[in-house]
Amino acid sequence: MEGQVADCVSSCALLLCLLSQVLCQLCGGPCHCPWSMPLCPVGVSLVLDGCSCCHMCAMQIGEACSERLVCDSQRGLQCDFSASYPGGPGECVSHEELGCELDGVTYQEGEVFQPSCALRCHCSGGGVTCVRLCSEDLQLPGPDCPSPRQVQVPGKCCKEWVCADMDNSVLQDALADQHQNPGYSCMERSTEWGPCSRSCGSGVSTRVSNRNQACRMETQARLCQLRPCHALSPASPMGSGRCEPSYRPAVPVRLELQGCLSTHAYRPRYCSLCSDGRCCSPRWTHTVMVAFWCPRGRRLHHPVMVIKSCTCHHNCPRPHVPRGLAQPS
Repeated sequence: MEGQVADCVSSCALLLCLLSQVLCQLCGGPCHCPWSMPLCPVGVSLVLDGCSCCHMCAMQIGEACSERLVCDSQRGLQCDFSASYPGGPGECVSHEELGCELDGVTYQEGEVFQPSCALRCHCSGGGVTCVRLCSEDLQLPGPDCPSPRQVQVPGKCCKEWVCADMDNSVLQDALADQHQNPGYSCMERSTEWGPCSRSCGSGVSTRVSNRNQACRMETQARLCQLRPCHALSPASPMGSGRCEPSYRPAVPVRLELQGCLSTHAYRPRYCSLCSDGRCCSPRWTHTVMVAFWCPRGRRLHHPVMVIKSCTCHHNCPRPHVPRGLAQPS
């Protein structure tokens, strides 16, 4: 009889725990925690979950983690989402294992680096954010500069603007005076979106634009994903003799942004990898605003790159092999 009561209590506790996981997935619902504190193995920390809702045993190295299922920080573990499917869980890794990849080069977590003299980048949480160091990229010519173009000056890192029919003199910034003129109407100016910062998994694409209320040049970022990291194995569509440039996942997925999940599920278009050695990259893209639900009920909108078509070529970057998939020596 006592055994049946114990089994019943355990079943109820498990049911409440599962209910807590469902309701608190996005930290938007009420807390429903088990009656008793969880008993953690020796050396495993007892912590509050990421929603500050219920006590839990901290996830250990190699285990799945999320915004709610937190890793054991006492052991120096962090949740790495860099190789996860959009909306999927991350993996608990040690701080030393976290890193970023840009143009085929791997950088350590927290590292500040310059891939070129014109960019300074920072590796954080498996993703790369970059800041342009050349003011000429942020200050585009005004309407008084006919046919503006940038030229590389010998001995200088940053390109400089020159205007046609003006003795090739370097353009002086005229935007400040124009903004002080009450009759000035903003002329929209934007650079092209840069490439995605990651060859797989969630990355960032940036551009410089004055598309804002202040009509001021600023660096804008959008979320991008060329393909999931689990799709790095080259393949051809089943039953066909050629590799299609792009594909869509069979099951809709939710996009993930720093622990926030998109309110809707999507079937985004990804660029393929071909077995003949070619790699595929976006040919046409556009940008849409996507709504995300965040922990504690916070909601935000963020621009996301949508791939319309891909093209395949042999100009491939150095392949990036995620942790756990390293080729045997």
